[in-house]
Amino acid sequence: MATTLAPVDSREVVRCDHCLLVQFRTNNNNCRRCHLSLDKEPDPEPIVMTPPVMMPIPGMGRGHLNLATSIRAMRLRIGLSQRQLAGRMAVPRTYVSKIENEKATPTLSSLERLARALEVTVPELLSGGERSRQEEIAELMKDSFVAEILPFVSQLNGMQMSSILTQVRDLTVRPRRTA
Repeated sequence: MATTLAPVDSREVVRCDHCLLVQFRTNNNNCRRCHLSLDKEPDPEPIVMTPPVMMPIPGMGRGHLNLATSIRAMRLRIGLSQRQLAGRMAVPRTYVSKIENEKATPTLSSLERLARALEVTVPELLSGGERSRQEEIAELMKDSFVAEILPFVSQLNGMQMSSILTQVRDLTVRPRRTA
């Protein structure tokens, strides 16, 4: 929209309400600076609708990413290097690296070899091998040592907890011989 100021020698002088440039009315009725129409209100800015943010659903994300993450997590959980896993699968180490870094998608036969090498089933591999927290707790509670120390765990400070975890980790890696 423009504000008419005063006619000068049969030419109309207008001010652009958008950029405030004072100018003679042009043949196309557009402002010389901002190129908006001098005859009507400028169109309102378009409303850009952003898609709603979806919360991730476990197992429903990018399948490739979930698979890569689950393979790496399972490999690390059982203490294998990429080279060791590749040896179990009879493939080059770079292939395992490419799968974990989402540069390659394993074939069905590779998935079977991966599952066998990681000592899981293919469905467990695809689901991330994540058991429910309740299943993990139930399995832990079957262990007599864990059941015996459980009442005392809440009374430990951070250093004591770290020390016990280190000792338990050492026991699992290097079991002691019994007499």
